[in-house]
Amino acid sequence: MAAPRRAWLVFGFSPEEAAGEPGPGPGPRRLESGPEGIRRVWPAWSYVVVETGAGLEVRSAGLRRGLPGWAEALPSETHLVLRGAAAARAWPRAAALRGALRDGPSWSRDLPPGPRRPPPLPLLPGGFATPRPPFFAALPGGVRARGLALGYEHVLVLGAAGETYAWGGGRHGQLGHGTLESELQPRLVEALAGVPMQAVAAGGWHSASVSEAGDLYVWGWNESGQLALPSKALAEERAQDEDAGHAELTPRREQPAAEDAAFISIQAFPALLDLPQDLEVSKVSCGSRHTAVVTRGGELYTWGWGKYGQLGHEDNASSDQPCRVEYLAAEGLRAEEVVCGPWTTYVCVLEPQSPPPATAAYTEEDTGPTLPGEMGQAAPQDRIPPGLATVNAGAAAGLVPDPAPAAATQVLKPPREEPNTLITAAFP
Repeated sequence: MAAPRRAWLVFGFSPEEAAGEPGPGPGPRRLESGPEGIRRVWPAWSYVVVETGAGLEVRSAGLRRGLPGWAEALPSETHLVLRGAAAARAWPRAAALRGALRDGPSWSRDLPPGPRRPPPLPLLPGGFATPRPPFFAALPGGVRARGLALGYEHVLVLGAAGETYAWGGGRHGQLGHGTLESELQPRLVEALAGVPMQAVAAGGWHSASVSEAGDLYVWGWNESGQLALPSKALAEERAQDEDAGHAELTPRREQPAAEDAAFISIQAFPALLDLPQDLEVSKVSCGSRHTAVVTRGGELYTWGWGKYGQLGHEDNASSDQPCRVEYLAAEGLRAEEVVCGPWTTYVCVLEPQSPPPATAAYTEEDTGPTLPGEMGQAAPQDRIPPGLATVNAGAAAGLVPDPAPAAATQVLKPPREEPNTLITAAFP
């Protein structure tokens, strides 16, 4: 039997929609990989950077350009940070999409030579990168980081011993310190002390972590159900749908009525989240207002805001309960990795390799087989969508978008943002 092969699927908002073109709909789309395959992805709101066997490549609506010589990316809607063997540099987003990397970068930092593989971006020797000025912030000497996640207003660090630190804006409880106060310096999340973590993730205004035992902890803002805790806003939406007779929008499982539920808008302490069947988690990623996890059994669960189909349930409904992505199970696909963009979910799957047919008949009119689900992204001409101004959730420290639901749900406008004075003041 042939070995399974890796493929990347994406659910949710598309670069075409960011450019004002019709979207592909809520169903899954396969990233075109070519013979070399795709190893990693770094999504922003209007584009994505992928790593193939040939190197990095930036993809947007009708555009694909190679980024030779670079190993990792940290994208946003203002700048693209790239890390190579000897330096990390940032270019304006438009220049990166044009492939104009020979122009002078907006920022550059030389990296010391080292025999070991460096930790992944945003981490850099002595600190971490941000995809917006000042592009670099130092870490205090007492914080030894092996992982770091950037939210819109806050930063999470996974320490060398599995401890969790959080600082930055805290008005939505996203720091996990039990208050809504901001922190200028890294502070240990005391509620998780003694529970070694293997991963941390930061969304727009919420946070998540996975323990070495496979337990999932969540905290922060729950306006769209992104913590998988009862959301008043979603309950009110369901009640309105029922009053309007929209049966097709009925939730996938029974949920308590609005007047009987103990709603949670902000969870200021980490909460242990129980998945169905007490499943253990191996990976977690957060979008602007949604969350996705991969279980140790290779299943994908998602919840939170789903207006663009980013939850992968082939609809546009939001959910405040963990729901398995049935498409993967139906197709016999095992989830390996998950990476959320602001309004998207990218999942790496292992798919069975079907043996080739014994015979294949072609006529003179045949042009060759078509691979189902392949999404071509090349176009006759380059197109750079104008006037975009957002950043990648989970990769956007130094930014403060407007958390108001109305601003976050405009069809073709990402959340408003401005420099985060808290983080830049803490790390000049």
